[in-house]
Amino acid sequence: MKTTSPQFLPVLLADDDMDDRMLFSDAISDSKLPIDLQLVKDGAELMDYLLNSAIIMPEVLFLDLNMPRKNGFECLDEIKNHPTLKEIFIIIYSTTESQKEIDDVFQQQANLFIKKPNSFTELKSILSHVLSIDLKKQFSHQTKEQFIFQLKSIL
Repeated sequence: MKTTSPQFLPVLLADDDMDDRMLFSDAISDSKLPIDLQLVKDGAELMDYLLNSAIIMPEVLFLDLNMPRKNGFECLDEIKNHPTLKEIFIIIYSTTESQKEIDDVFQQQANLFIKKPNSFTELKSILSHVLSIDLKKQFSHQTKEQFIFQLKSIL
């Protein structure tokens, strides 16, 4: 498995919405953070990407839930049950407001839930904050209430 340069954080976004991928990529670029961002368009492509030993393994995965071919719930289950993939920090990045779905991904051991923001400015603020801290230290052993990321808590 290849490793990345220590000055760049390898981040992967799995989202079927082309506009959301573009906005996410633009927000990362605007943040000026040292991020190596990769994009995939659905769950099947995500799993193919992760299981390819020639890639740089992401440290952080932003995972949409509602995607074609293989949804985020299926991907989360596969990742958390895979010996080498289970260490990836998984942020559910979704428009869902369903408490049942949020509870389900919490039970499946996703590390954080971020509701897709309504503005580009909010997205930049969230990504700048989340990707500039030690996620594993900041969000390990959190309660269900802490699992749901709140922008107002960082402002």
